[in-house]
Amino acid sequence: MSRVKYERGISYDTVRKTYYLYMDLGKDEDGRRLRKYGTFPSLSAARKARDEFLTKKSQGQLLQPTGMTLDEWLAEWMQEIIIPNRAETTVYGYRKIIHNHLSPALGCIPIQRLSPKDLQHYYAELMQDKHLCPNTVRRHHDLLSAALHAAMRQDLILRCPTERVEPPRVVYKETRYYTAENLKRLYALVEGHWLETVVHLAGSLGLRREEICGLRWSSVDFQMRKIHIREARTSAGAKVIEKETKNRSSARVLHMGDDIYYLLRQERRRQNERKLAMGADWPNSGMVAVDRKGNPFSPNNLSMNFTRFIRSSNLPPLTLHGLRHTFATVASSQGAPLFDIGKALGHSTPATTGKIYTHLVDQLHTDTLARVAAALQ
Repeated sequence: MSRVKYERGISYDTVRKTYYLYMDLGKDEDGRRLRKYGTFPSLSAARKARDEFLTKKSQGQLLQPTGMTLDEWLAEWMQEIIIPNRAETTVYGYRKIIHNHLSPALGCIPIQRLSPKDLQHYYAELMQDKHLCPNTVRRHHDLLSAALHAAMRQDLILRCPTERVEPPRVVYKETRYYTAENLKRLYALVEGHWLETVVHLAGSLGLRREEICGLRWSSVDFQMRKIHIREARTSAGAKVIEKETKNRSSARVLHMGDDIYYLLRQERRRQNERKLAMGADWPNSGMVAVDRKGNPFSPNNLSMNFTRFIRSSNLPPLTLHGLRHTFATVASSQGAPLFDIGKALGHSTPATTGKIYTHLVDQLHTDTLARVAAALQ
């Protein structure tokens, strides 16, 4: 026998004149002993490797080898971490990314062998071959980062490969909005149309589409002229979901001006008339934004109808969400502070408002410089 045991974990091959290091990694999920071997040209090198191994083992810095693939981990991560703790819309979005892109491209790779190079190639392929925009690819990166950091916390991997890649930079889209003149023109054209109340809620109060669809009559206080923004209705694919507002700051109370007050009074009266005419066939959902049959509008349907109206009216292109931007812009032009605008919009911090509406910050900066210049003249 050419190989003889030399000392703890180390043996020596007298023929090959090589030192062998045996390392015990423990047992796998099936109870099988896991071993790792190394060869070294000298005893000192073998001892050094053994001591480093034992130190890492004692400090819990060694991974238990596993053949778990990225697909298997993502399924576990979704089931045990994401589904119990995230909104249904978030779960839907994650599932779509995983099913359509991550699984086909990276799903079969063992999680412990997933490298930064694999991820960098994946991002490039999404943009170059599948023509996805940088913002969409960044969402893939954010999902992977959250999932792999969770794997690291559970000692499945030692390092998170997303920390060593260059993800696509977020490209902030140009914010489209109307001037006060164009908004007045829209209000004139939409008068009497079933979209009138929706348009005013977005343009005069800055409500999100989901907040308009989730607004209930029980949240409208005609006596105090207050609207309580508490709920939202949004879409996850073809499914419409009712949920709480986007965040704690989004739950807010807004004052009704005369235009909103009379429009909501008129809409309430119209719905009561339809309810009397339809009797038991009226759904009685309690929602403000409903069609002639009393069915609440889906957010996507509302957006599509608004876009059609804008096109048919020969107005400058604008989305329904663009009316929210218009509200912020008009409010700023009338001297409203950025803090108050953000509070009305339901932003968590003024920084969020400034980040989204950079043109408002630029204008405030310009105005400030002009005032300083005027004071020094």
